[in-house]
Amino acid sequence: MTTTGFLLSRGRSLASSVDLNGPGHYLHWGFIQLSVANLVVIGLMVVVFVAALLLPFPGGRR
Repeated sequence: MTTTGFLLSRGRSLASSVDLNGPGHYLHWGFIQLSVANLVVIGLMVVVFVAALLLPFPGGRR
């Protein structure tokens, strides 16, 4: 199996576990309206940013 074929089959299995045909879920905080999917993406970006700050660079010790 090629890399592209593997990624496509993996993506289909992940997509089948989430129902994308229903209405989106939204959170309301005053004047802020945010979808749950966007909140998850923002949370993952914050986690990656904090990990980039805290984890040492490979080969940083000399």
